[in-house]
Amino acid sequence: MRPASGEKREKLDGKGTKADVDGLLNVYKERGFTSHDVVAKLRGILKQRKIGHTGTLDPEAEGVLPVCLGKATKVCALLTDQDKEYRAVLLLGRETDTQDVTGRVLRECEPETDEAAVRKAVLGFLGEYDQLPPMYSALKVDGKRLYEFARQGMEVERRPRKVRVHEIAIENMELPRVTMRVHCSKGTYIRTLCHDVGRVLGCGGCMERLERTRVGGFRLEDAKTLGQIEAMRDAGTLAGAVTAVDTLFLSYPACFAAEGAQKRLYNGNPMRGEELKPADGAELSERIRLYDSGGRFVGLYAYDGRLGLYRPETLFFADGK
Repeated sequence: MRPASGEKREKLDGKGTKADVDGLLNVYKERGFTSHDVVAKLRGILKQRKIGHTGTLDPEAEGVLPVCLGKATKVCALLTDQDKEYRAVLLLGRETDTQDVTGRVLRECEPETDEAAVRKAVLGFLGEYDQLPPMYSALKVDGKRLYEFARQGMEVERRPRKVRVHEIAIENMELPRVTMRVHCSKGTYIRTLCHDVGRVLGCGGCMERLERTRVGGFRLEDAKTLGQIEAMRDAGTLAGAVTAVDTLFLSYPACFAAEGAQKRLYNGNPMRGEELKPADGAELSERIRLYDSGGRFVGLYAYDGRLGLYRPETLFFADGK
């Protein structure tokens, strides 16, 4: 027996009204929208309240923004922690207070550099480095977001954070502009990377454009704009764009609860090994995906050796709902 592909179609509750959709949408955030704007507009399109995004993109940035719907909001933090890929345009010869072209210009000059020096500077950021978070960011210091201090004309002390650039490549160079592709760890500010490259070259730099091309397994080529999502809703084809929650955990073996254990499963109780039936070709391991006997994903369970039981880690469906 194999698990179902997930509860991602529109459902009807007992009163004959549409129930919330549970799953993930790969949204293409267009320029001019904040990430919160996207969530607000989706609430109107889908007519449901429980929606969350998985990592802020600046208003002028565009690209992949996975959005969690219904019970899938429990995995927002998991997706925020995923590696990401970007395509960015670095503009050399200009520094701004926001580290992108929307900010107040602090310094401007004609960059006296060549392609070889630029290439060396860019590739020098491959690997781990200490990045100083920008003042125009949502990080908190003493309970206040950095951008709130920045808007008051204040600069506060920040601690550098270790980030990792897994891959960095120059796709195009027409100085003073450099188009880069960056694969990096969570918490990496691409506009700060652009600023840092400019500092290494001595001419300054800022980010002119940014497109996020991947978040974990969510890729640019599969992303849908808000307009496309609305059209799919009207055509009744939206379910095809919703990713089931359990697809995020395919590295863990799938198991089913035995018929007599359904009530304990829905109540979120620990499960004994004999109450679990591994899916075809699977074996019990330290962490499992657990489904009810009908193939609906219930949650992640981890083995507790002290008790000799599988305990729930994250439940997506309980009480049979």
